[in-house]
Amino acid sequence: MRDRHVFITGGSSGIGLALARLAAAAGARVSLLARDP
Repeated sequence: MRDRHVFITGGSSGIGLALARLAAAAGARVSLLARDP
């Protein structure tokens, strides 16, 4: 996923957070959107 920018909604916990961590570990730039900090 290098050179990709991934935008994830619901990133404060659960599946969204897990996907954000996986994408970052794979080399993607990650942006999260969440209601709770």
